[in-house]
Amino acid sequence: MRSTRAPFARSRGRRLALAATGLAATLALTATACGPTDDKASDKADSGTSQGAEGADKGSDTGSDTKLPGDIADKLKDHGIDPDKWKDGAWKNWNKDDWLREAKDFVNPVIEGLWKPERMKDAKDPNKTIAAKDAAADQGATDPEPSPVQAKREKTPYHENAAPVGKIFFDAPEGSMVCSGTVVKDPRNPGKSNLVWTAGHCVHAGSAGGWYRNITFVPAYNDLGKSEAELSNAAPQEVAPYGQYWADWVSTSAEWIDQGAASGGAGAPYDYAVMHVKPKQGAKSLEETVGNALAVDFTTPSAQSVSSMGAWGYPAAPPYNGQIMHKCIDKPGRLSLTSTQPTMYRIGCTMTGGSSGGGWFRMVGGKTQLVSNTSIGPAENTWLAGPQLGKGAEQVYDMMSEKYGSQ
Repeated sequence: MRSTRAPFARSRGRRLALAATGLAATLALTATACGPTDDKASDKADSGTSQGAEGADKGSDTGSDTKLPGDIADKLKDHGIDPDKWKDGAWKNWNKDDWLREAKDFVNPVIEGLWKPERMKDAKDPNKTIAAKDAAADQGATDPEPSPVQAKREKTPYHENAAPVGKIFFDAPEGSMVCSGTVVKDPRNPGKSNLVWTAGHCVHAGSAGGWYRNITFVPAYNDLGKSEAELSNAAPQEVAPYGQYWADWVSTSAEWIDQGAASGGAGAPYDYAVMHVKPKQGAKSLEETVGNALAVDFTTPSAQSVSSMGAWGYPAAPPYNGQIMHKCIDKPGRLSLTSTQPTMYRIGCTMTGGSSGGGWFRMVGGKTQLVSNTSIGPAENTWLAGPQLGKGAEQVYDMMSEKYGSQ
């Protein structure tokens, strides 16, 4: 059942509308864009990272060559996997004994033509929800449950109004799945970032599984906001105006790998990930291509000190269909799942699964910064919660920039 709590007062609604306008204005495209391991770091002692497969520009041209790049083939062979069989569909084998789950095990070879528009359209949300009992008010610092805030459609074209936001596609044992992601700045490669921020549960199954497969990022997906029926006849550049960016390196927290679960709050305070991506063709970075990337705020500002946060994403579970970008703006509150884990941010929002991994933004000195990402929400779809990005998240991000950013 949906919450029956009274909606917020008109004055609060006006304040949120003004906040939304400010955030949206700063998110708009601000630069000229081309047209449509074993390493560890964490909030404990260290966190999980992954070593990915090299992209198309090393070893082969995935547009015409059926072979996997040599180093990817070697990684697969190291795990007893036949590279040719993998490319021909063996990646669909999710035998738990063979499911690669450790930080160093990630491989994500490009499979040319896999993510066609129709397959993207049919991908489902991960359906990660939390039960009310998992968010008891007596566990640490938890504020009253927020009133629902109705998600609003982002203005089109998306590349002019929310350039850094996009959609993530991946394959799980349950089938093709979707999440959301955000292009973020790379401190060691200014103006040329290939980093995407998302949730840990969009790249790794947590304690019960391993790394997902065929992970790709599509910035400004469905740029013109076409309906599901219209997308059936849409040109490829309307579905993916900047093309696809396959992840060749991915990092998430050791806590998510060890504790994360498909339901409930286990691992949620550490549910973040950073992807390094490469274009299918050309040498321009993702940031240069879309024209914008956001800085990440690791100061973990207190919820009480922030007037508003905005969550962006592509909700895919009913009443949404995953094709349209939405956003919610609200004053954040606190959510503590246990007294021993970091407090999370929580805002009222009606976005559903599929918005997972989407960035949370706030204004700092007149600029928009990413401060969290969507992790969990209740089955009633009345609010969303995201992790506070502290030292562990910063170490994951910094490692990705230092070791993989220039590749």
